[in-house]
Amino acid sequence: MIRNLAFFAAAAILEIAGCFAFWIWLRRGGSGAIALIGVLALVGFALALTRIETPFAGRAYAAYGGIYIAASLAWLWVVEGQRPTTPDTIGAAIAIVGAVTIIAFAARTP
Repeated sequence: MIRNLAFFAAAAILEIAGCFAFWIWLRRGGSGAIALIGVLALVGFALALTRIETPFAGRAYAAYGGIYIAASLAWLWVVEGQRPTTPDTIGAAIAIVGAVTIIAFAARTP
């Protein structure tokens, strides 16, 4: 479980960083080098997400959704300097519990 959480966290950081690089490139006039960094980060994201131990890709993606929400709010706060609101935090907590605990790690029958 700890290994999966580490890969979920790495995937989230890489995906958000990759998308943010494109945000900077397209919306703030950043250089093409920023876009290239974004592409590399998104490749790293895809590789990290494939390391999640679950028999079905769709389940890994669904569980990752909760982690992505929380990581996006952390990015909002740390990188963009905008503190998440209480509803943001409550929504992220619900998403994590639902996505990770219920979808990814609940006992499955074949």
